[in-house]
Amino acid sequence: MSKNFRAIGEDVWKTKIERINLEFFVFTYGSLVVQLIKDYEDYSSVNAQLDKIGYNMGTRLIDDFLARTQLKSSNCRDFKTVMEIVAKVGFKMYLNVVPNILNIDSTNCTLSLPENPFSENVELPLEAISNGLWYSNVYCGILRGALEEVQLDVTVSFLSDVLRGDETTEIKIVLNKILDELVPVSED
Repeated sequence: MSKNFRAIGEDVWKTKIERINLEFFVFTYGSLVVQLIKDYEDYSSVNAQLDKIGYNMGTRLIDDFLARTQLKSSNCRDFKTVMEIVAKVGFKMYLNVVPNILNIDSTNCTLSLPENPFSENVELPLEAISNGLWYSNVYCGILRGALEEVQLDVTVSFLSDVLRGDETTEIKIVLNKILDELVPVSED
């Protein structure tokens, strides 16, 4: 099944879907982060805003993802399978990167990005690093928002980032619980 997900990611990436230039997106993202730093002057607030922006993106991206891949959200109940789909299909589809899946079990997973498109042409000042800026924190929000839409309540956080001087960029995802689908209350 693992190879099947990789093939789905490759197939979707190769299709003629409308894409924006990744360099343009990365520079626009960098401008957003700089503006947030100017507006909030507190790196933990910037991290929170990036997470919030990512969360809103994730809740919308999941619909596009499910439509393009023809995967069913009802099949997204097994955490390990979902994380394989996220890594091998989702990241490939949107960023042309396939993270390595490390330390996976039924409630925890670490994704190690071999390359981070957001880190291209970026150098963080020591002040930002020492005060806790996670430049790519939008990933955490995207993952949290998308997974919540398929009824998985998760906590997502960075473990390491090459922009902070670490050897790898790693994101930890912890499954808190599987959410019950809300059934509308009958008007009868």
